[in-house]
Amino acid sequence: MPGTTLDPEPNFDWNYERAFDAQHRPWCAVRLPEHATGDIQVAGEYVVYALRTMSTRAGRKVDVLGYSQGGMVPRWALRFWPDTRAFVDDLVGLDPSNHGTVDADTTCAQSCDAANYQQASLARFIAALNSGAETFRGIDYTVVYSRTDEVVVPNVDVASSSSLRTGDGRIANIAVQSICPADPSEHLAMGSYDAVGYALAVDALDHAGPADRARVPVTVCAQPLQSGVDPATFPQQYARYLQAVGQNSASARMLSAEPPLKRYVLR
Repeated sequence: MPGTTLDPEPNFDWNYERAFDAQHRPWCAVRLPEHATGDIQVAGEYVVYALRTMSTRAGRKVDVLGYSQGGMVPRWALRFWPDTRAFVDDLVGLDPSNHGTVDADTTCAQSCDAANYQQASLARFIAALNSGAETFRGIDYTVVYSRTDEVVVPNVDVASSSSLRTGDGRIANIAVQSICPADPSEHLAMGSYDAVGYALAVDALDHAGPADRARVPVTVCAQPLQSGVDPATFPQQYARYLQAVGQNSASARMLSAEPPLKRYVLR
């Protein structure tokens, strides 16, 4: 699931999808409304449909991988559609906005698109998302984040916005710098080419339970690009990724206030 202002193609077709194809790992991508700038409550309904459909077709539980908003919005589905919890084995988030960002508290003071309003740390959406338990029994949660994330702020260790803390799910909150102290990856790199984040994500997918940083060799620190990324075409693909972020941000439907919470949230 892609991040805010992104669709699956510019976010994943040159990195994760290519790597998964090479590994013969089956995958499906979820396209969120309005390039993931619309009401995240509606995006959550897309996720509900995707989880029900893919688990039924596969005949087993599925793993979920998402970047930024895409790593957080599956939790909305799990929180308010309890039946979906039986469909999910692992939830892996790359710099997910699980507790919003203090940046949006300021930048959305006048106007914002719906998704950015809802990802402010003080948003009603974020409060509803984290009401009750943050995780659920039977699901393994891997949160991969960078201490140098400049979008999901703050993102420093236990106090990080991305980190999950409560509930009965098995949780691993891992900073890429805990493996590679000099990893400079910021938010956009974490969602596209960071080799450490990729190694942790795949470790979670390939083992029972969440990712374990002890299983990730330090040799990954010498890899400039994750698996799936072609060094020859990286500059063009990364430029396309940045262009999508800019264009979709500029064309997003602006609102003067955070969308109201749905009735089912308030029951």
